[in-house]
Amino acid sequence: MEARATQSFIRISPRKVKVVLDLIRGKDAAVAAGILKNTRKAACEPLIKLLDRVVADAENNFHMDTEKLYVSECFVTPGMTLKRMMPRGKGSGDRILKRTSHITIAVAEKE
Repeated sequence: MEARATQSFIRISPRKVKVVLDLIRGKDAAVAAGILKNTRKAACEPLIKLLDRVVADAENNFHMDTEKLYVSECFVTPGMTLKRMMPRGKGSGDRILKRTSHITIAVAEKE
């Protein structure tokens, strides 16, 4: 049995989120929460909330034991990109791309 939670349109680049997800993939849920709380990256704050949510879903909806949970799957996909303009010299402008992410975390019980 597996519990899964997603968060869409997080206003951070998928490339930055992937670095943090690689740290917690395959770890116990409690260890993964500790890693996220002690890592100084901007992506950790929404990931902590998402991990807490998926652990609570596993406990309340699927009646899983929280001591046996581990991060079975976690990945990020790019969301929509906000296009903005930044003025440059001689009346021209550059395009600024503000990227968003869709994050998915799944937890499962160890046998």
